[in-house]
Amino acid sequence: MDPEPSQNISLKECIAQIAQKLERANLHYGHGAVDAQSEALWIASKQLDLSPAEALDHLDQTFTTEQLQKGLVIADERILTRKPLAYILGEAWLMGVPFYCSEQSIVPRSWIAELIVEGILEPWLPADGKVLDLCTGNGSLAILLALSCPDIHISACDISMPALSLAARNIDRHHLGSQIELFNGDLWGALPEPNDENLFDLIVCNPPYVNANSMNTLPAEYHAEPILALAGGDDGMDLIRRIISAAPDYLSERGAILIEIGNEFKNFKKAFPQIPVIWMEVSAGEEQVLLIQAEDLR
Repeated sequence: MDPEPSQNISLKECIAQIAQKLERANLHYGHGAVDAQSEALWIASKQLDLSPAEALDHLDQTFTTEQLQKGLVIADERILTRKPLAYILGEAWLMGVPFYCSEQSIVPRSWIAELIVEGILEPWLPADGKVLDLCTGNGSLAILLALSCPDIHISACDISMPALSLAARNIDRHHLGSQIELFNGDLWGALPEPNDENLFDLIVCNPPYVNANSMNTLPAEYHAEPILALAGGDDGMDLIRRIISAAPDYLSERGAILIEIGNEFKNFKKAFPQIPVIWMEVSAGEEQVLLIQAEDLR
């Protein structure tokens, strides 16, 4: 039985009540929130039309009974459906930036986002440079790149038209239509034939990389997402093999490709033992994101 809401409740108390409900439900987190408390903050902040970060500065703000009830209803839907909260709210946050979110694409999340916002990729982002976001999905990485480096030109491609439709909405939301161009197709087949004028200084890619065994054991929240955006074949490397084999044709002489591989470090090392790789440190460790320079692919 839910706690009886009072007429005078603070945002902090509202978060505690919602978190208590979520904690009892054995949910899985990892789609923009790390635990029940952070999802409760997300739900409550939405009722006040604040970002989760902004809400932390308003914990003493009065929350109405109606707002609390709406938050508890959302928590009930989260528990009943086992869908990621971002799908239920229609919005997700990545590095403090909001994105429209729907089941047309996976929930925006990538360790590459940390590297973009922290400026780690600047050596491969020359002024007036060209960048490709391969497997762009909802467009979040392309948008973070554009916001961080207003003078670069970004191409973003994906095989999924529904995902690209969502990416277009997000690009419009952030008024970046003149900086980001979308392409539809299967990996490199989405792009014009490479020539000296259209090579990329940096390619970023968060591809489908989950191996078959892991796909079979994913929690329900992940099965709500498009399988096309997650499954990477028996060893998780199916698309990454295709990406790496053709990348040299699309990279400038001093260019590089940045790829997220998640928990597939061993499978990557087994598949590509001869390629010199720079492992990029992110909050999850040093085995999730790698960079390969163009000269090491030729």
